Amino acid sequence: MATQPIIRIAGLCGSLRKGSFNRGLHRAAMEISEEWLKGMEIEYLDISALPFLNTDLEVDGTYPPAVEEFRRKILQADAIIFASPEYNYSVTGPLKNAIDWASRPPNVWGGKTAAIISAGGGSGGVRAQYHLRQIGVFVDLHFINKPEVFIHAFQPPPKFDTSNGDLVDAETKDKIKALLLSLQAFTLRMKGIPQ
Repeated sequence: MATQPIIRIAGLCGSLRKGSFNRGLHRAAMEISEEWLKGMEIEYLDISALPFLNTDLEVDGTYPPAVEEFRRKILQADAIIFASPEYNYSVTGPLKNAIDWASRPPNVWGGKTAAIISAGGGSGGVRAQYHLRQIGVFVDLHFINKPEVFIHAFQPPPKFDTSNGDLVDAETKDKIKALLLSLQAFTLRMKGIPQ
C-alpha cells in the first residue's frame, strides 16, 4: 500500500504580538496537524524580520537575506495557511508586506493552495479574509472555499486563554481540523495525486 505524500504547509500570522489570538489559532493548527492528521507538516514562518518593501533593496535580482529566506520557504511549501486578523477592515500591514515581498519576480506564491483562519471582534475577521482572497487572485493563490473559519474571540464561551493567546475552545479546534482536512484534500487534488 502506498504511503500518503507529505503536504508541506507554510504558516503565516498577520499579527506580530506573541499573545495574539491569531497566533493562538496558528499554534492550534500546528498541534492538530501533529496529533490528528497524517501527511501534513506545518512550519510557522515569522514575518517580523522582513524589512518594509523597498525595491531599492533589490540588488542584481537578489533580495535582503531575510527576504531571500522567506521566499525560499514559500517556494518549498505546497500550501499556505494564513492566520489573518482584521485591521481597519483589511489585512494587516506586516502580512501585506510579506505577501508583496514574495510576489516580487519571480512570484513564489503562484499555483499554491491556501486557507485562512481569523479571530477578532465584531466580524471575526471576515473583511480581512475577503481582502486576502482578492490579493490571492493577483498572486495566483488558490484558496479553499469551505469551510470558512471566522472566530468571534470575545463572545462566550471563552475561546482563548487571555494570558497567552492559546486556543482553548474544542468547537473551534474542530473547525480548524475541518479546514486543514479540506486544504489537504484540495492540495492533493491540485497536484493530481489520488486520495
